[in-house]
Amino acid sequence: MIGLMGSGKTTSGRLIAEALGLPFSDSDQYLQRTHGATSAPIAAREGKEALHRYEAEHVLHELAGEPKVIAAAASTLENARVREAMRGAFVVWVDADDDVLLQRMRTSDHRPDYDPSEMRARRERYFQEVADLICDVGVLRPEQVRDEVLEKMGLPAVDRD
Repeated sequence: MIGLMGSGKTTSGRLIAEALGLPFSDSDQYLQRTHGATSAPIAAREGKEALHRYEAEHVLHELAGEPKVIAAAASTLENARVREAMRGAFVVWVDADDDVLLQRMRTSDHRPDYDPSEMRARRERYFQEVADLICDVGVLRPEQVRDEVLEKMGLPAVDRD
């Protein structure tokens, strides 16, 4: 799962992992376990460069292990090693208009100065390079993202009974 902050990587990723019967890995859980804090405290304590290094470490570590659904921090796509490693994975880009992402982040304490248009300008070409499927989360609910992923993978939809 790739996408800018506020795109719902974690929410959709958990649903997809459950449907596939796979573990789910999110960068904040990994950072907490391996570096003792989540993204915002690490950035404040060690700087954004260290945070981005740790986030890339998360994706590379998880892609080298058993199959799972991974919510990759957007910064990881700027790392050529991460993009190369993703070539062997099925990559879902969850995206929405900048206004939608900005509105979602207003209720979060992740990063108060978040500017989705700036992040998109830096990272969109990398998202396009690795994505196997793009889901517009400004229109699709997380359950619909899950269903689109299952369909693209040629798997049956989740039984809703």
